[in-house]
Amino acid sequence: MRILIVKLSSIGDVVHALPAAAFLKRALPQAHISWVVERRASAILKNSPVIDQLIEIDTRSWRSGMLKRRTLLEVRARLRDIRRNDAQTDGGVTDVAIDFQGLVKSGIVARASGARKRIGFDSADLREKVSRVFLTEQVKTSDLSHVIEKNLALARAALGNTAALSDSGPYQFPLALAPEDELFAESEAAKSGSRFAILNPGGGWPTKLWPAVRFGQLADLLLHQHGLASIVTYGPGEDCLANQVAASSHARAARPLASTLKQFIALARRASLFVGGDTGPLHLAAASGTPIVGLYGPTSADRNGPFDKRDIAVGLDLWCRPNCHRRSCWHWECMDIPLRTVANAASRRLAAKQGKDHE
Repeated sequence: MRILIVKLSSIGDVVHALPAAAFLKRALPQAHISWVVERRASAILKNSPVIDQLIEIDTRSWRSGMLKRRTLLEVRARLRDIRRNDAQTDGGVTDVAIDFQGLVKSGIVARASGARKRIGFDSADLREKVSRVFLTEQVKTSDLSHVIEKNLALARAALGNTAALSDSGPYQFPLALAPEDELFAESEAAKSGSRFAILNPGGGWPTKLWPAVRFGQLADLLLHQHGLASIVTYGPGEDCLANQVAASSHARAARPLASTLKQFIALARRASLFVGGDTGPLHLAAASGTPIVGLYGPTSADRNGPFDKRDIAVGLDLWCRPNCHRRSCWHWECMDIPLRTVANAASRRLAAKQGKDHE
C-alpha cells in the first residue's frame, strides 16, 4: 500500500502529524509512506524511520514568481515527483493521500498525486473550506479537541478495516537525531549546569508574544527559587528578542542560544522545564517529553496545547479568546499574563516532575 501524507507546514503542525504517521507505519509495516512538506519545515522529518520518501516543495517561491518559466518548470517537476510517489520505483501509484493541512494548496498536492482516495477533515475543521472539492472522503473530526487526535482520526480512516492495531497509549514522535546534534546539546547543557530551563520568547505571530522583559524576570525567579539557569532559544530573525530577554535578567540568569531544529530537540530532552508560547519549539519540546508551561493567548490550548497531563497551559479567560486566531489585534490583553502566574505554574510543573522522578 502506498500512502501519501500532505502536511506542508508549519513546524508545530508537522510535529502534530507525526503520531499519525507512526500509527500508519505500525499498522502497516510494509506500506510505503511518502510525505510532502514545505522545504522550510522539512528538517525535522529527515531520516525519520516511518517516512520512506520525503518530497520537499516551496510554495512560497512559487507564489512570488508564478509566471516565471523557471518557477513553472519547478512546479511541474515537483508535481511529477508527487504523482510518481516513489522516485526509486517506476510506475508507483499512490493508493491514498491524506490531507492533514486543509488548504487549497494542500488539496492540489493531494489531487496531483493521482490517488483515487483522498482523505481530509470535515468542513468545520478545514482551514480553507473550498479545499473540500479535492477530497473524496471527509472524516468527522470537529468533535475531537486536540489536533493530534484529529490527525489520528484521518489515519484510521485511511486504513479502513485494516486498522486492527490500537492507537491508544503515548503518542509517538519518530524523530532522528545525528550524533553531532547530541554532542551540541551535551556541550551547551554543561555550560548551564546539571539542571536548566529553556525559555522561548518567539511566537511567529505578534499576538502570541509574552513580553521579553517578563521572560528575563522569570529567569531570575527560576534561578533564585529553583537553581535553574535559563537558555533562551530563538529562531531566524529573533536574536534581538532573545538578547532583550537576557538583558532583562538582573541576575544574568538567561543565555541566548541559536540552534537548528534537531539541536533544539536534543537540548529539550535534557531540560528540566520549557516555558514559551504556542509555536514550533513548544511542540518540539512536548514531543521530546520536556516538562512544559505553555503561554496561550489567541490560540486554544485544548487544540494545540501540550498533551502530558502534568503540563500546564496558562492564559487569561477573556471574552474574545474563543476561535480568535488573530495575527494582529487592536488590544493585547490575552498575552498580558502576570509574571507571578507564570512563575507559580513553573513551580507546580517542576514539583510534578520531581514527584514523578521519585516514584
